[in-house]
Amino acid sequence: MTDAWRPTASHPALQLRATLLARAREFFAQRRVLEVETPILSAAAVSDPQVESLTTGVAGMEGRFYLSTSPEHPMKRLLAAGSGDIYQVCKVFRDAERGRWHNPEFTMIEWYRRGFDDAALMTEVEELVARLLAPQRILARAERLTYAAALQRHAGIDAHSAGDDELTAAVVRHGVACCADLERDAKLDLLMALVAGPQLGRGNPCFICDYPASQASLARLKPGSPPVAARFELYLDGVELANGFHELSDPAEQRQRFARDLAVRRARDQIQPPLDEHLLAALEAGVPDCAGVALGFDRLVAIALGAARLSDAMAFTIENA
Repeated sequence: MTDAWRPTASHPALQLRATLLARAREFFAQRRVLEVETPILSAAAVSDPQVESLTTGVAGMEGRFYLSTSPEHPMKRLLAAGSGDIYQVCKVFRDAERGRWHNPEFTMIEWYRRGFDDAALMTEVEELVARLLAPQRILARAERLTYAAALQRHAGIDAHSAGDDELTAAVVRHGVACCADLERDAKLDLLMALVAGPQLGRGNPCFICDYPASQASLARLKPGSPPVAARFELYLDGVELANGFHELSDPAEQRQRFARDLAVRRARDQIQPPLDEHLLAALEAGVPDCAGVALGFDRLVAIALGAARLSDAMAFTIENA
């Protein structure tokens, strides 16, 4: 008889998971941030070339529907409609993501704060993580390190000025397999994810901020030269936990970025998802100045457990779902 029916997480791990979830809800309630729910299925999908959606059909309706990779788009529609500060705890889905720290289905806590910029939201993220991990683990103040400084320190390259050949040489030097025809940003991603990332936040949290403008995603750009994005990521024990932005609110710029994403996807022969015209209409109507962040809850639970893999923090993974 097989034991594949059994949970991958122990009962004490599931008890801790429930405790952390209750603490998170208490944290937001104390700050009067409203809990919301948004659809898991949508007729549109993210255009980001680094993210692939899972799809399904719906009986009696034309076309494919996309499982949410993030609740960001519908939450911004709520913001435009006057919801005020909001958060949600939700299941999200991403294709081609399996491994030690990945599962195609995972739990995300995402929230938006009006009047916050990326720096202010980093402070609140730090406060939430400290609240969830205490009393088992007391954290010192988080380090704040620019993207360029992190890659200079851990990969020995200048993220803003390094040429393509220099990036390729750095990837090879650090023992990372790399296709020569990868775009520049893809090589930077490899160096950040596989070389710098595992060294970040060892013992205490580390925020990586001021991403290159080409990696702004849905963040606004900061003035200055070279231009950088008002985007940050949080690392703890070498694991990426959160990704946040001072949100872009310009609908024309957002449409242009979507178009650039789709051009990259065409060049890579990837699926061309429909643009989220509802989001663009919400930006036209006016999304308030705000910052937002998505935090991987399963990874945080794993760190709280001192676990070496995501499966120890989840009742079931895709392998025994």
